[in-house]
Amino acid sequence: MNTFVEMDLSNLTTTLSIFGSSGSIGRQTLDVVRDSKGRFEILALSVDKSLDLLVDQIREFHPKIVVVANEVASRYIQELFPALEVRFGPLGLYETAREADVSVNAVVGFAGLWVTLGALEAGKRLALANKESLVAGGPVVRRVRSTPGAMIVPIDSEHGAIHQCLRGGKTDEVDKVILTSSGGPFRTKTYEELTKVTLEEALNHPTWKMGPKITVDSSTLMNKALEIIEAVELFDLVPSQVEVVVHAQSIVHSMVAFRDGSILAQMSRPDMKLPIAYAINYPGRFEPIYGPIDFQNSFSLSFEPPRRDIFRGLDFAFDVLRNGNGATTWLNAINEVVVAAYLDGRFQWLEIYPLLEDALARFESCVLEQVDDVIALDEVARVRAQEVVDAHSKVN
Repeated sequence: MNTFVEMDLSNLTTTLSIFGSSGSIGRQTLDVVRDSKGRFEILALSVDKSLDLLVDQIREFHPKIVVVANEVASRYIQELFPALEVRFGPLGLYETAREADVSVNAVVGFAGLWVTLGALEAGKRLALANKESLVAGGPVVRRVRSTPGAMIVPIDSEHGAIHQCLRGGKTDEVDKVILTSSGGPFRTKTYEELTKVTLEEALNHPTWKMGPKITVDSSTLMNKALEIIEAVELFDLVPSQVEVVVHAQSIVHSMVAFRDGSILAQMSRPDMKLPIAYAINYPGRFEPIYGPIDFQNSFSLSFEPPRRDIFRGLDFAFDVLRNGNGATTWLNAINEVVVAAYLDGRFQWLEIYPLLEDALARFESCVLEQVDDVIALDEVARVRAQEVVDAHSKVN
């Protein structure tokens, strides 16, 4: 798989669609657009529920197209902006992703698969912040990546770091990639302390400001489990080539170890605008500067292995990669259901992993040949996970 395609820098991308423009990544992408002083034209914006924010964004950025969740929302936006083209639902996401030079996929969860498929099938560049579309739809996405012109440049800070490091060597020269993790808010807590953590504490990430779902995933390190799967898909690796290390300072965003012993690392202060700007400007690098490091001020970097006895999602990732047959799709779906239930206050933080383990044990294998296969398996997995959550609630 050819990960990198160099192109004439004089032919710069100008049209940009942002899917999930109301979320953390979407809003920061718009910050980068503001800072870029006219380099990008916003073709389309999409949101799920935040219609008031979307209205403000439409008035500032004047997109030609917007995509909302349903027909009711589309009528509301259309009444406010009669000249605007308003689309809705998965088909709206899919069709719109085919049109811009670059699509930023910052949709939360499985719904982002439609953006990924639309952009890649049309041979466009995808700036990807939605890891779920690769985790859940890997086999289907793999096929459309071969479309001439199709390209994924990841926005996740870890995969964006790997993407940058791989420009210093060939894929077949890689020994392994090393994903760094801040360790989340509970990195140093004892098991006894973890029995008492609150939802508010789980939503208080020490480094990054993100949406609630990914913040909970960061507290359990399930986000890192999904990133292991994403790295395998993105960079055409085998699971044994992926390693995770805890790096609390969040300055080294990931590393690539080559066969000759050399290790390349990408470093910056934690600022998601840097990987966003890299992804939408690729292959060029343009000002403004985000996350600079001042080496004249002393600081230290530390690394330690993750606590796999507590944060068992890392092993789940390797297990589902070995299983194949839709197991990664299943893991993604059950995690979304369990995290949603946790955010609703249905159980304690330390119960997340036992529930995931129970739902994972109900895995029903499936060969994923078409997108309909992915959708069907995702739906079954969600039903099984909901059964596990409901059964747990009745007991407790």
